[in-house]
Amino acid sequence: MLFHPIYDEDLAQGSYLIGCQATGEAIAVDARRDADTFIRAAEHHGLRITAVTETHIHADYQSGSRELAERTGATLYLSDEGDADWKYGFEGVKLYHGSEIKVGNIRLTAVHTPGHTPEHLSFLVTDGATTENPGFFLTGDFVFVGDVGRPDLLDEAAGFVDTRFDGAKRLFASLRDHFLTLPDYVQVWPGHGAGSACGKALGAVPSTTVGYERVTSWWAPLVAAGDEESFVTSLLEGQPDAPLYFARMKRTNKAGPALLGERPALRRFEPSELQGRVNDDLILLDTRDAERHRADHVPGALFVPEGKKFATYGSFAIDPDADERPIVVLASSEAQAEWMRDRLSWTGIDNVIGFVTSLEGLTAGPVPTVAPAALDSVAEAQLLDVRNANEHRAGHLPGAMQLDVSRVAYRSEQVPADRPVVVHCQAGGRAAVAAAVLRAKGWDDVRELEGSFDAWVAAGNEPERADDAPEPAAAGA
Repeated sequence: MLFHPIYDEDLAQGSYLIGCQATGEAIAVDARRDADTFIRAAEHHGLRITAVTETHIHADYQSGSRELAERTGATLYLSDEGDADWKYGFEGVKLYHGSEIKVGNIRLTAVHTPGHTPEHLSFLVTDGATTENPGFFLTGDFVFVGDVGRPDLLDEAAGFVDTRFDGAKRLFASLRDHFLTLPDYVQVWPGHGAGSACGKALGAVPSTTVGYERVTSWWAPLVAAGDEESFVTSLLEGQPDAPLYFARMKRTNKAGPALLGERPALRRFEPSELQGRVNDDLILLDTRDAERHRADHVPGALFVPEGKKFATYGSFAIDPDADERPIVVLASSEAQAEWMRDRLSWTGIDNVIGFVTSLEGLTAGPVPTVAPAALDSVAEAQLLDVRNANEHRAGHLPGAMQLDVSRVAYRSEQVPADRPVVVHCQAGGRAAVAAAVLRAKGWDDVRELEGSFDAWVAAGNEPERADDAPEPAAAGA
């Protein structure tokens, strides 16, 4: 048996390629949209992908299962568990609790593990050539290393109301009936690692075992003792902000992601061709590092730095449902531009049409900033903390409004537009993304706090804590 994890640090997301070398067949589980990655991996091992499946309707990235099945001719398997309101809207072989997918001598047995979502399946993997006992458990967003999937995303991201409580109880039952009953030696391979917003405290190692989680996780003693009430309270308390692009991912992954197919060549633009068009009939992504962006920015351009979080930051800055304008990226070459286009498509941003290799003639000097010592000189300033709610509660500038960077583009109306706005995060990276979004949306006076929260604390200032903080601004205020 071949077991090949395919992990992406940007989305903190894990996919799996599992193959039977005896027959040359393979299955891909929780594939991203970069179908070539999976096809190349299979070919490298002398395998062909004959089956594709996924654990659930994902919220944090655009699923590639449909794309990969289309490209390879593989059979697509999809959960048909859950209630009528949460079913796949496109065709696939239906899976239920106990259903089996056979790939040569490999057997994947579907286990219905609701809680994170109603239709969620996990897969027990058995290498039938050596044993009849499962050795691997692909848990998707059910069990992570050190944590479990959050049950509140249908409320937070999909517009449902109070489903988190029932979801938490279902998760408790799934852990009790379908996880803690497994042998300790079974390896657990989850769908996400540290950095994902699909859980609260995900571990940074890629896998675990049933036995290790039994003795180290926060939840196992509560489940073993039957203490559902304490489990629900602990699970729901302190969950991080759900990025609002999750709602779009849930909707499109449920209905059926658009098929990319063979994409057209990107057009190379000259800077002069973008004069008067940036933030008018097209979107320009400034992909330089924050230091160069701040030193000489392009008015109206969005800031999405090329790097490990390119797809994530792109999803924070652009809502393709609300803004269908074509996108031009700053890139050193066509190859880099194609890489950027592909990464953005992982979160459903599909309208990149071209690239520019220089910003000559488009820039307008430094972005406005303010030093920590000069904050008091900015009259009537609104301090905007774009860290997540847990970071804010742990310590923040007095009077700061909290709005996670992942929500600024979607909830900008909550930010006052009639006075200066000083944006900050922990060290400045997220603040630069959020500040550019506000400027592009028409805020006249948006400044960035130099060095952000870390520099403000280093200057000798005392942060406010959650217990002495004012009530957060109401939604829409």
